[in-house]
Amino acid sequence: MREILGRRLQRLRDRLKFPRAAPRPASEAGAGVAPSLLDAALTCAAVRHWPVLPGVGRAGADSRRCACPDPDCVVPGAHPFDPGLLAATTDARMVAWWWGRRPTAPVLLATGGAAPCAVSLPAKAAARAVVRLDAQGMRLGPIVATPTRWSLLVAPYSLERLGELLYAKDHVPSSLRFHGEGGYLLLPPSPASGGGQVRWEREPEPRRAGSEELWLPEVETVVDALVEASSSAPGGGSRLAY
Repeated sequence: MREILGRRLQRLRDRLKFPRAAPRPASEAGAGVAPSLLDAALTCAAVRHWPVLPGVGRAGADSRRCACPDPDCVVPGAHPFDPGLLAATTDARMVAWWWGRRPTAPVLLATGGAAPCAVSLPAKAAARAVVRLDAQGMRLGPIVATPTRWSLLVAPYSLERLGELLYAKDHVPSSLRFHGEGGYLLLPPSPASGGGQVRWEREPEPRRAGSEELWLPEVETVVDALVEASSSAPGGGSRLAY
């Protein structure tokens, strides 16, 4: 899968007249070196057909301050600003133009519509939940991990569908967050808002051998499994707490 993506990405670079990616040093061969932000954005937009846009990024001598006008920004660098979320696109030339001018900009996925959505939860709780769901034989989709939260990508859903799903539940852990229509998600290898880097805990996989369509579970399946995992804690507590 990685080799196929690599070949497609290089063809895109050639078509857009970007220089060929430099070969990796022998010491890094097979070491899982992260792609550039431009490569990641092009792969998402032009290969996976996920609409992306650059995040606002950081500013200041230490790169700790968000580049947006809000001095108290709670997600420094990791949100849309200029361009706004509605500018998200799958057009390779637009993506190349953006990151050609801002090569360190984070990669944001505009969730919803025809694009993947996500359910996120605290990192430690997510790691425990994923181990449990794997042991139960549940097939999960791609998982985006930051030092503080993991996001489980799911098939697109509408806000109405999500509302009906949550209304039918007696209890939903407050630690769960939903990234659907009108939302966004920070993608690898972007810098995380609280420090560290975003990574794939589980990379996107094809739906079946030889297929270009990516596997994404339904939101009901993931939420049902997470709610069950949460409610089975000893003493009635939640396993998905912070």
